[in-house]
Amino acid sequence: MIGFSTQDVPMPSLDFALVREWIEAVCESHDRLPGTINYLFCNDEHILKVNREFINHDYFTDVITFDYCRGNRVNGDIVISLETVASNAELVGEAYDRELHRVIIHGVLHLCGINDKGPGEREIMEGFENQALNLLDTLK
Repeated sequence: MIGFSTQDVPMPSLDFALVREWIEAVCESHDRLPGTINYLFCNDEHILKVNREFINHDYFTDVITFDYCRGNRVNGDIVISLETVASNAELVGEAYDRELHRVIIHGVLHLCGINDKGPGEREIMEGFENQALNLLDTLK
């Protein structure tokens, strides 16, 4: 089950059936089975609170992923700040919807075992994000 909820922000206008199909396809492309994935869309204030409380980081971010995977089943909670997504989209000259989709799948890729903190890992993550975004384009 893939669910979407909000905290102090309006629900983004997404084609949720398409997004669910896409997430499932990305999981399967990484030899994983989609399980329970919960998205919480929020504002910067809320994600900062989550970052401080659970990760001991004192800064804004666009996405935080909590991994509850077991075996090859993808389970997790993904918290996304829509404010940071919007500012990042503007910063890199990307359409807001495209940046939001990138962040949505970024969390799933973490749940599939892809990291982005070590040497060279960021480029690998970006490559998988781009592949996933291309897959989304074919599903539309």
